[in-house]
Amino acid sequence: MRISTFWYCLKQGIINICRNILFSLASMATISACIFLFCLFFAIVANVQNVTQVAQSTVGITVFFADDLPEDRILSIGDEIRSWGEVRTMEYVSAEQAWESFKSEYFKGMEDLAEGFADDNPLAGSASFTIFLNDIGDQDQVVSRLQLIDGVRKVNYSNSAVAGLSSTAKIVGLLSAVIIGVLLAVAVFLISNTISVAAAFRRQENEIMRLIGATNYMIRAPFVVEGVLLGLFGAMIPLGGMYFLYQKAVLFINERYQVITGIFAPLPLQEIFPYMTGVAMSLGVGIGFLVSFFTIHKHLKV
Repeated sequence: MRISTFWYCLKQGIINICRNILFSLASMATISACIFLFCLFFAIVANVQNVTQVAQSTVGITVFFADDLPEDRILSIGDEIRSWGEVRTMEYVSAEQAWESFKSEYFKGMEDLAEGFADDNPLAGSASFTIFLNDIGDQDQVVSRLQLIDGVRKVNYSNSAVAGLSSTAKIVGLLSAVIIGVLLAVAVFLISNTISVAAAFRRQENEIMRLIGATNYMIRAPFVVEGVLLGLFGAMIPLGGMYFLYQKAVLFINERYQVITGIFAPLPLQEIFPYMTGVAMSLGVGIGFLVSFFTIHKHLKV
């Protein structure tokens, strides 16, 4: 494309927007609302996934064994569990290690009291494995398999945490898909109408251009540029708002909910915003390009 042709198409696209300023503003507003909600749900889903990943590394399944089960049998069971595909890592705590840990925590400063149990470990038979999974969603399945192993006395796990994370992720995903889908349909309708109105305004001009030998490309290009600009501006506005809103939200959460953020800190802006920007800009420009391209193709039949 020659530079003069590019500037011509850009100029005509801007003129089209100015001619139909009300339709153009309505189109940009709808795209902005759609992309703002997309960015909002993108941030929520990204943080929910981050919480899930943190939970997968901190929320484990603890397996206890029968009191009379020999340690070599416990270790062989551990080797079997470790071979499962759902298992990421395992930690073994023997009865002696469990007692030493208990003493250091509950008898701190009173070590003389703990000496009374020197020859009689009160936690005998408390050997255990703590299992961490690749996907916390597999927890129920793994727990069921563990409970069927001969020699396993008890399995401790946090079912409510897993259920809460899974249900939250599903609800957020479904809600975001429905709302964004509705707004996308409205945006497509408005941009299509805007391009149609612009084509009607320039109908006589387009016919003259065709008579003097203008190519289909030269007739279509200004309308496609118009659609791309509408999508571009419609994406830039909510991204600017989201940039400041997310910063304020993270600051508010870190100041007011330190108990929660000590465990699950929200993702920093610099980690999430580049991905959000790339997807949002692609979405806005993509909608503008595709809708304008097919609308003008149908409207002008060139």
